[in-house]
Amino acid sequence: MITATQALDDQNTRQPVRRQRDTFQMQPLRALRAVRRLIADKEDTAQVFEIMRALSGTSVVEGYRRLMRTAQGGRIAYEREEFAERLSDKSWLAQFGPGTVGAGYRDFIAPRGLTAEGLANESRKVVDGDIDAPHPLAWYGRRMRDVHDVWHVLTGYGTDSLGEVCVVAFSYAQTRNLGFALIALAGARQFTKQKTGQPYRKAVREAWRNGRAAAWLPEVDYPALFAMPLDEARKLLKVGPNTVYQGVPAHYRDRFTPQ
Repeated sequence: MITATQALDDQNTRQPVRRQRDTFQMQPLRALRAVRRLIADKEDTAQVFEIMRALSGTSVVEGYRRLMRTAQGGRIAYEREEFAERLSDKSWLAQFGPGTVGAGYRDFIAPRGLTAEGLANESRKVVDGDIDAPHPLAWYGRRMRDVHDVWHVLTGYGTDSLGEVCVVAFSYAQTRNLGFALIALAGARQFTKQKTGQPYRKAVREAWRNGRAAAWLPEVDYPALFAMPLDEARKLLKVGPNTVYQGVPAHYRDRFTPQ
């Protein structure tokens, strides 16, 4: 994929985003436009991937390199399993007993109508995303996409607006992708405008701190983790409690309106 891009560049072919050898070109204006669209419609998940694509910078390659530096991460990268395929296998998900991470994931997605394939399809709406490319960095991008809802389960954040903002703050601490940081900051700012007296910013900061304190989740063996009791998994991975978020009444967590 990198070789092909360089060849096209040599032919002076115009491309809106050019992949360098170890980075993606930063596109802050593109990201800001996508943030505005996301604020207007928080269900427009494709805008999240637009933002991530625009502000990935060196985070993808640095994450992949870090994965390769550990024994378990190297094995996972070598096997290059497509985790979305596991998550889409209902018979595989059905095997996990109550209280496990797998059951938590199953119970999280079912009532919300969420699917791994649905998330994958949203990511494909980014026209220059190359998300399905047969390339190690694209595979790593797919892996980070596919574990998003698993991180919801591990962190305990819901899919309400505040929960999503907190998950991306946690994810920024884990991945250093500035796209997550922008979404978290923009979301916290929108919540503060509501003037409800709720500790929205404090909840987002807590999520970021929890992400920094936790084990590095991209290298986790998720199929094995799914069989583990959820409480035990959180303890093993050092995922702290989301105390501030839980203290915000449920009916205030979605009071996120466009301005």
